[in-house]
Amino acid sequence: MKNYIGKKVLVTTSEWFIAPNGKSYKAIWGTLHTINEAKESVGFAINRTHANWFIEIGNMVVAGCQIFYLMACEERPETGIIDDWTSDNGGTSYRHPSSIWVADPTNEPAEKT
Repeated sequence: MKNYIGKKVLVTTSEWFIAPNGKSYKAIWGTLHTINEAKESVGFAINRTHANWFIEIGNMVVAGCQIFYLMACEERPETGIIDDWTSDNGGTSYRHPSSIWVADPTNEPAEKT
């Protein structure tokens, strides 16, 4: 993961989170700034029942226990209404708002949906 510091990454999270715009998201895109132990990110030592490391991506801090996948992704992902599909009932296409939060303040904010 340290190879990605300073690069744009896409991080999927294990749980939905509320972004500053008040909407729910399941992934974050932005520049990976650091990977820190808890004391460096939150300012105090965390006990053993909590995440002991965090990443700083864009303008967000994410607990290590919330990270499912982290991948290099230099190109900004689609953040408006996207096409998706489900395998239910033999496969169905549908459209919905993207679940990716753009957390990099050096880029334009996520598109309004």
